[in-house]
Amino acid sequence: MRIRQWVKNAFVLAALVFDRQLSIFSSVERSVAGMLLFCLLSSVVYIINDVMDVDADRQHPEKCKRPIAAGELPIPVALAAAAVLCVVVFPLAYWLSLDFAVLCAFYLAVNLAYSRWLKHIPLVDVLVLASCYVLRVASGVTLIHVERFSPWLYVVTTLLALYLGFGKRRAELSNLGSSATVHRPVLDGYTIPLLDQFITIVSSTTIVAYSFYTFSAPNVPENHTMMLTIPFVIYGIFRYLYLIQVEHAGGEPEELLLTDRPLQADIGLWGLAVLLIFYLS
Repeated sequence: MRIRQWVKNAFVLAALVFDRQLSIFSSVERSVAGMLLFCLLSSVVYIINDVMDVDADRQHPEKCKRPIAAGELPIPVALAAAAVLCVVVFPLAYWLSLDFAVLCAFYLAVNLAYSRWLKHIPLVDVLVLASCYVLRVASGVTLIHVERFSPWLYVVTTLLALYLGFGKRRAELSNLGSSATVHRPVLDGYTIPLLDQFITIVSSTTIVAYSFYTFSAPNVPENHTMMLTIPFVIYGIFRYLYLIQVEHAGGEPEELLLTDRPLQADIGLWGLAVLLIFYLS
């Protein structure tokens, strides 16, 4: 179920935080419930993906340790667990919101298509992964009555997800070396110089898009104090780039989030600054 990767589903809470509804209990309750359902749904995707990739995972130096690839979890049991999770998730999602349930179903369909076909197409693979982050944000919007959620946040989410996706592909290509295409065939369509160009484009546009958000979104303070959070975003982007190019990390972005102390401190300070500016200024 890859519980460590559930951290990605915090994007479901974006609407709650950036529409200034943290003080509304019903909104918090619905958003947290939606995030937990998305965690279970993402685990369905991970289980199915591990079943489909079982042969390739057994040849990977790290993925071979996953329960299905290692033979510790029988495939029929894994698929039965995925089915049970779906039975739990979708009725509860419908109970929260019809739109939320529709987006959950679309998220599952996109990921099934990704696991079966789309992950083998260069560029499309990263674009699909980025769309899943946007779907998380959009799902959070359906759970509450949003008044002034800025479209800029969709743009920032898309660009940031592309940045992480291309960074992940670069780390895989660099760390796996000549065996990279054996473990992930789509890497045959990438080169490190090409990925570096993509990373340069999306990292710079992420900073620009976030900067535009801080002073042009309809619900940010009129004194432009949100611009004070820009340095944290710049450092976070630079830190991730340092980790994948100098430390040769980044194969799993969520692992960096859970282990890299400077990155954790930066995100924590950014979050604190956002809360102080949004709710106390």
